[in-house]
Amino acid sequence: MDRLTQKIQAGVDAAGARFASPLRSKRLTVVLGRWLGLAFTVCFATGLYSHFLQQPLPWMLFLPRPVWLYQLTQGVHVATGTAAIPLLLFKLWSVYAQLLGWPPIRSVLHALERATIAMLVAASLVELTTGLINTFDWYPWPFPFRTVHYWLAWVIVSSLALHIAVKLPIIREHWSRKPAAVGSGPEPQAQLETGAETVTLPAGAPEHAVSRRALLATVGITSAVAVGTTAGQSFRWLSAVNLFAPRQQDTGPAGVPVNRTAAQAGVSGTALAPGWTVTLTYQGRQRSLTLAQLRAMPQSTGRLPVACVDGWSQDAVWRGVKIVDLMTLMGAPANSDALVHSLEQAGAYGRSLLPAAYSQDPLTLLALELNGAPLDLDHGYPARIMAPGRPGVLQTKWVNRIQVLG
Repeated sequence: MDRLTQKIQAGVDAAGARFASPLRSKRLTVVLGRWLGLAFTVCFATGLYSHFLQQPLPWMLFLPRPVWLYQLTQGVHVATGTAAIPLLLFKLWSVYAQLLGWPPIRSVLHALERATIAMLVAASLVELTTGLINTFDWYPWPFPFRTVHYWLAWVIVSSLALHIAVKLPIIREHWSRKPAAVGSGPEPQAQLETGAETVTLPAGAPEHAVSRRALLATVGITSAVAVGTTAGQSFRWLSAVNLFAPRQQDTGPAGVPVNRTAAQAGVSGTALAPGWTVTLTYQGRQRSLTLAQLRAMPQSTGRLPVACVDGWSQDAVWRGVKIVDLMTLMGAPANSDALVHSLEQAGAYGRSLLPAAYSQDPLTLLALELNGAPLDLDHGYPARIMAPGRPGVLQTKWVNRIQVLG
């Protein structure tokens, strides 16, 4: 058994030395971890905001102003998630040689450290990979993306907190760069961090061509390029360099992108039916309005962004009937919520709740026009909801019923 252990140890040491690099150091790992931790924190906070906007807890209250708030938070969410991908890969590169140590578990504390690393790495890789695929509106997996994405975020944050707690002494020691002592001699020979030991480079060995500072600059530039060439789908000032994002601003019907078409929703026939009406209900009373009757009502115009959970957004001018006017027409009080129903029968977004803060806002419309023209079928013709500060999935399209609650 001792001979077998020695052979395994020798093989691990050889592999560690073969792939070791003088660029690796605890200081480098701490700096990369600091950047990655910041990206994860921002991504987690903005993701929570998006999740609870769609699925609020009973005590939560969200306000519709400023109108661009969700546009900003979801754009930042996707941008920081994109930046985290190269950061995570470089972070793993900086520490993977340490995973080659033998024996793999040396103490209870070491076992806890390995467990937190395993959870953190596995959850992070799945979270970032599926999140990136989600931006392309592609779901090649059998599980509900939003639910899994939400709970994986909690796994990441929890395991990250445990990992920081275990590694806190090392983090403190290498958090800031220590200035060289005055009068000190030349820098010590570079050392390679392997899984089992620290190997000093032999005398006369060629120095690495890239300094750690240059490597960190490369990491920063890589993340900045990844964000800069994709965030134009969310932020207009970056749209000129939007090379790789799945959505481009000012494209689609009326110059606004479309995520879910009428054909995908299965509503092409019913939305174009000449007998379409929107039905208003409140406390047993019911009233149906045709498209012509809606157009004859006082119309209101507002500039609001379509902000999708996938990360893209687009400002547009919407025109239609205020929801508060429709509720007043039914005699509903000002503090009433509204449940909006779509012609779309399948899927999770065939209806949405408009809390009173949104239903009473003068910018919340049953929109009939987009950018000066009647709604395109794929944008929700004959009528759709447009409210300030809401995710696009809650801006229900192809509306056929509004149920006033109270």
